[in-house]
Amino acid sequence: MTRTLDLYLNLFLPAGQGVAARTACGASHDRMLGGRTRLLGSRSSPARAVPGWQADAMDARTTLPTLGSLTWEPALDHLDLVAPVTADALRRWAEADPDVAALVAVTEIDPDLADTATLNAAFDLPVEASANCVVVGGARAGDERIAAAVVRAHTRADVNTRIRKLLDVRKASFLPTDRATAESGMEYGGITPVGLPDGWRVLVDSRVVTDGELALIGSGVRRSKLLLPGDLLGRLRGVEVVEDLAVPVA
Repeated sequence: MTRTLDLYLNLFLPAGQGVAARTACGASHDRMLGGRTRLLGSRSSPARAVPGWQADAMDARTTLPTLGSLTWEPALDHLDLVAPVTADALRRWAEADPDVAALVAVTEIDPDLADTATLNAAFDLPVEASANCVVVGGARAGDERIAAAVVRAHTRADVNTRIRKLLDVRKASFLPTDRATAESGMEYGGITPVGLPDGWRVLVDSRVVTDGELALIGSGVRRSKLLLPGDLLGRLRGVEVVEDLAVPVA
């Protein structure tokens, strides 16, 4: 298309004006494309600046995500940093979805900093980037039903209404810590949706999987964290994306 435009301009415009006209046409074409230009990979003049926990449309699909001053590496290259059940799940997920190898990152941290508020304060991370995973249970007619709920850290899981109705139980409550850790094979403060038992439902609030936004989640252990695009987390096998799974923190 560029060569055709050059030929046309050089034939019908006086010498020296063709290049200027072509430049003007190119600028108009870029304006017509608007935001689509960035989706095609042009990053020289982004339409707007985005917070550090939000990813450029192209980077979110091609580049290992990073957040804050933490050092991030491909999770599949450092499976020793995550819980064994999470490592197995990452391997299986990567076999089914090639984006996992390129877009799931891991960072090693001090286990004492694993709690969301503590980690955010230590590394000046935005609370909106973190996605917490809590385990909820209930029973109906003697049938116990368990679900993990993943919600943004500036919200809280709506256990008594939304999750209770989704589980179809009379009463829902957080699973005792000793059971949650023993049955998941993960550590308290590190529970993640990646690698949970097959019998558990995995409910993810729709605000976590927003396209172009990152999700900082647990790794199954307290000494590391995983980081990935939220929309990729929504493609994890077994995940149910739910509207209004959480309510804002008062």
